[in-house]
Amino acid sequence: GRAGAPALVAGVAAVAAVGADLALGTSAGTALGAGAVVAVAGAAATVLKATSGPRVAAPGGVEEARARWLAALESRGIRPFLERERERAAPAVRPLRGVDRSAAARSRTVLERSFGQLPEPVGAFAGRREELERIAGWVREGRASVGTRPTVVLLHGVPGSGRTALAVRAAHALRDRFRGACVADLRGNATAVPGTAGEGPVATREALLHLLNRLGAPRERLLFREGAPVGQQVRRLTELYHRQLAGTPVVVVLDDAVDAAQVRALLPGRSESLVLVTCREPLDLGPDVPAAVHALEVAALDAAGAEELLRAAGGAGDPGPYDAEAAGRIRELCGGLPLALRAAGSLLGRRPADEVAELLGRPGRGADPVARALDARYSLGLDDDSRRLLRRLALAGRASLGAAAAGALLGADAAEGARLLRGLADAGLLDHVRGERYRLHDAVRGFAAARLLDEEDATEAAAAQERLVRNYAELADAVIRMVDGKMSTRADRFGGHGFGSLEAALSWLDEETSFITAALRHSRGVDQRTVLDLLGALCDYCLLRGDLYRLGEIDELAASVGQGPLSRSVRWRTGIAARQIGELDKAHTTLASVVSSYREDHQDPGAALALCSLGITLHHQGKLAEAADRLREALALQEPEALAADRGWTLHALAAVERDRGRLAEAVALLDRSLALHRAHESPHGEAWAHFQYGQVLLLRGDVPGAGAELRAALDGYGRIHDGRGEAWALTQLARARLAAGDTEPAVEELRGALARHREQEDARGEAWTLYHLGHALEERGDRDEAVRELGRARTMFSRMRDVYGLAGARHHSGRVTRDQLAARTGGLRNSGFARQLLVDARADYHRIGVAHGEAWTCLELAVVDAGNARVPQALGLCDEARELFASYGDPRGTDWARFLRCTLLPHAVPGSPEPGTETAREELAALVADRHPARDPRLDDCAEAYGAVLARGVAPGTPWQAWDLGLVPNRRSREVLGVPGPPRVPGA
Repeated sequence: GRAGAPALVAGVAAVAAVGADLALGTSAGTALGAGAVVAVAGAAATVLKATSGPRVAAPGGVEEARARWLAALESRGIRPFLERERERAAPAVRPLRGVDRSAAARSRTVLERSFGQLPEPVGAFAGRREELERIAGWVREGRASVGTRPTVVLLHGVPGSGRTALAVRAAHALRDRFRGACVADLRGNATAVPGTAGEGPVATREALLHLLNRLGAPRERLLFREGAPVGQQVRRLTELYHRQLAGTPVVVVLDDAVDAAQVRALLPGRSESLVLVTCREPLDLGPDVPAAVHALEVAALDAAGAEELLRAAGGAGDPGPYDAEAAGRIRELCGGLPLALRAAGSLLGRRPADEVAELLGRPGRGADPVARALDARYSLGLDDDSRRLLRRLALAGRASLGAAAAGALLGADAAEGARLLRGLADAGLLDHVRGERYRLHDAVRGFAAARLLDEEDATEAAAAQERLVRNYAELADAVIRMVDGKMSTRADRFGGHGFGSLEAALSWLDEETSFITAALRHSRGVDQRTVLDLLGALCDYCLLRGDLYRLGEIDELAASVGQGPLSRSVRWRTGIAARQIGELDKAHTTLASVVSSYREDHQDPGAALALCSLGITLHHQGKLAEAADRLREALALQEPEALAADRGWTLHALAAVERDRGRLAEAVALLDRSLALHRAHESPHGEAWAHFQYGQVLLLRGDVPGAGAELRAALDGYGRIHDGRGEAWALTQLARARLAAGDTEPAVEELRGALARHREQEDARGEAWTLYHLGHALEERGDRDEAVRELGRARTMFSRMRDVYGLAGARHHSGRVTRDQLAARTGGLRNSGFARQLLVDARADYHRIGVAHGEAWTCLELAVVDAGNARVPQALGLCDEARELFASYGDPRGTDWARFLRCTLLPHAVPGSPEPGTETAREELAALVADRHPARDPRLDDCAEAYGAVLARGVAPGTPWQAWDLGLVPNRRSREVLGVPGPPRVPGA
């Protein structure tokens, strides 16, 4: 029982300990002694297991001995066995219903990718193996200790000693022990240098936002930052940070820290995380810090480490015979600091060691080893363009940069910029980040900034800064234009962009977003139209990628500048982002204010685009009539030919609204016009959305093969532009098409896959609609209980978003499936009160938003409930109301079912006297069968034939309504196709 498993484990542990020691060559006596110790410890654990619950371990020597014992077990491979036994014995804990699975899914995805955000561990890394082993040892010790708390290592040393490189290497080396990693540059020792892109220290709030973004926090927390005072925001973000990382071990690198209180705020609580803090002096985090704190000095390299680094920095050149004395002199002059040694060592491939040592020791180089090495390297071996680029890199801020930025700073092309960057990296003056991206070390940035002020005219530096922003605006604008087409928001420059493909263009922008954001922070004095173009392109990219953290950062930046056009442009995109994550009320408020602002300034193109976004938001809220009005206002403003590309987006948005209103013919006409415009103006993104809307229209017309083709075209389009959100929506609708084709089991699996994709994107509306369709698929599979649960979840999400159209649909189907579920259990439609209330609420929702087809089908479902509860007059009235509603938008398919249900009710209209009603039913049924049309549901013909046989036999007095028991009622598939007429699609349109 309680002690059996621990006793068995103790025996296994003792035998394993003896075997391991004998295998390693330990004497038999020593091995048996070790086995006895393990057996005794195991026996003690067995007694404790049997006689007591968990206890707090005593401090001091016993605790230390226990830690050593656990470390020994871990090294022998026994502790993993104990962990597995503990997990097997632990009771299963069901996940809480309130868990946000969307956020959890995205968090897992972001954490998996986080190590790829670290600088790559390339190049020489000499003389730090002992430090890496000590960090790894502290991690093992922390894992073996009692309680769950982070391990903090203070890596302190002078600038240039390689503190950050050591932290990054440690993060890579230990990645198997952690689920994610992040570097936060706190810029504690940063000072702004006039005329450069210098930045001050990072506030705790910004550091928390950065860490939360990198470690997968909910995106709405990263987008909406206004409102509360800074202190209150910091408290909320700190709580979110601790919740986010509770029980999740990650590596956090806090680079260049000076404030102990800030470091304490950034420690992840209740987590076995590793926090690597780089600082100049050890920080006093206080005796009550909830972490195991260790200090590790990153000292100068020893002679062997310095020699290894010098050899690696010298490259493939011929340094001549090894000169130990000169190498020692170089190490001394460089203070043993890796940054200085790399810069000096890069000269060794061209000069002998004694000459390099002499150059470093010349008078006037200064006393600081790093400054001495940088001055020597700057003066020797660099051409004029390389020196000019190094100076101007001080204008580019602290973000990593690539060839385009280097070329812009020099007024050269990207190829020349790439060549010069590689040369500076080979000279030890740039740190390689990943791929073709580089970053200036803080010490090198300070050196470059000083040289810039001394050697270049201020007007030349300002011109380089403006050229940088202008070139990036043109390139970013070109990338987004390749995605969205030649819209009015794009600059009027439609020339070449130099990208070989859309894939290459998007990859470039993926790499450059951090740098562009940094460049925008230092764009004062730059032409504001250029800044607006760059800002708009970056915002559109953030929407495409779902990067709401950066969009929130840009929003704050634009607000701080305080210029109307800039902040308005960002607020428009912020409103769209709010809609994408399901914050529909906030999106509506934001976009309405943007529309008003554009109208006040008589900016018709901007007002039209904002109206389009507002109309889409109203559509998502279920306000279909108002949405159509706003979108038609936008179309009126977009009549000029110069706005034709914009008009294509508004047309497919309006088509989606008209589709949901049941006006399929009008939707088809709008989509044909939209597709033509998107193609004419080279918008693969717009084409993808038009194909997506077309696929849904064809599903409502019952053309499943055609719908599948359109939706696959949409999926391919989204894939080409890396639109993960669009791909998730296309997968949902493709699964819906599989369900319509009768492939129920594959549809269920595909919907679950699409659900995971929506959760990764944190697209609440997409998740809700996927749950809605998953409920349908589960119903088709015969799993009504699970179908009710999924439809209930969809109903809750629609209600939270205030999406009335989605809520009405979820209520309708929840009521219908709940009714069928209860009927299957009880054998009849009695006790359907809850189901009926859901249907009543659904009808009221549909009526309020003017969706006649939804209200009509809900009336028929209510009629079934009332008929099953012997309320035949009420059921007949509902059938008549449904018939009028179907006729209001021209749906003979729905009208057929309303007429047929009326026929089944007529024999029961007069209690005890079925004859008159039966005769009327025969006449109306015959008229229904004769009134054939192409939109008729094939199932209705079968039902009519079956009920005709019932009427032929006659209905006995007192017989209850029979249609439900005979299965002669409309099902879910009956209402999935709208019987409205519509023109066939033009081939190739």
